[in-house]
Amino acid sequence: MNSELPAELDRFLTQAGWSGAAVDPLPGDASFRRYFRVRNGTDGALLMHAPPPHEDPGPFLHVGKWLDAHGMRAPKIHAEDTTHGLILIEDFGNDRMRDWLDDNPGEERRTYADAIGALVALHECPPGPFNPYSLETYLKEVSLFPDWFCPAAGIEVDSMGFLAAWREVLGSLLLRQTPGVTVLRDYHAENIMLLGPDGGYDGTQGLIDFQDALVGHRAYDIVSLLQDARRDVSETLEADMLELYKSRGSPGDDFDADYARLGAQRNAKVIGIFARLWKRDGKPRYLSMIPRVWQAMERDLAHPALAPVALWFDANIPEELRAAHGGGLGE
Repeated sequence: MNSELPAELDRFLTQAGWSGAAVDPLPGDASFRRYFRVRNGTDGALLMHAPPPHEDPGPFLHVGKWLDAHGMRAPKIHAEDTTHGLILIEDFGNDRMRDWLDDNPGEERRTYADAIGALVALHECPPGPFNPYSLETYLKEVSLFPDWFCPAAGIEVDSMGFLAAWREVLGSLLLRQTPGVTVLRDYHAENIMLLGPDGGYDGTQGLIDFQDALVGHRAYDIVSLLQDARRDVSETLEADMLELYKSRGSPGDDFDADYARLGAQRNAKVIGIFARLWKRDGKPRYLSMIPRVWQAMERDLAHPALAPVALWFDANIPEELRAAHGGGLGE
């Protein structure tokens, strides 16, 4: 972990009223962003360093302020310096949903129900002032699978046929995401913080890592939550939470099919991203998550709405690779 403090930090903290505060680095993620815990006496905050040109903190600020204005629990912004990529925000503590559930497995159903409730609340808001989740965006994302995973697995595939199949599968879905809802795009157990007084969880969940928000389909973030690349979610819990969401709204007759469409799309994208993190960025630790994602993708591909894409997989992906759930990279 790179513990070097960002340039301009002392000036930034002094101007923000946090002169002399203690600054301690926190573990990083798959991006160039770094986080630091800031302590000044009894006051605490979180410093996000999103250094240009690799990162742009503007979208985080834009989306975070919109979420806060619409009653969603995003971190409060204490100070910002977009030129140097320095943002001082509210500290949500240490209780990530994933880690907290490791220690409190009996609370899983309640905690996921709270996360579904947060999405219901978000979907009741007007769609945010964000770009649409266009067909071009969906196709660019899903192209990560043939562009990165397939070469890493040593197989040649019909990339043009892959995109053609996805155009056929996703075409009708676009009609059902207008006017759409705000889609956070990375809503899962590592990006949900459990909040409450004195370190306890009172049902309040804080949102982080939302800077890539778009306006799209209401099923997308539910897929992200319930087909989590980083944590096992049982098929029973997935089904129950889907029913909970549907019982609290009217998502339409095509919701289950669209959930499968977006599940397969997102999971193919994630597999491609994990292969890219290994091959391009030297981060092999994500490879161990691919079998979990692949298994979820196979369930999605079994839905009749995915028939054109499922036929492509049958024709292009060797049976032994699918039997291994896409595993074996890097071995």
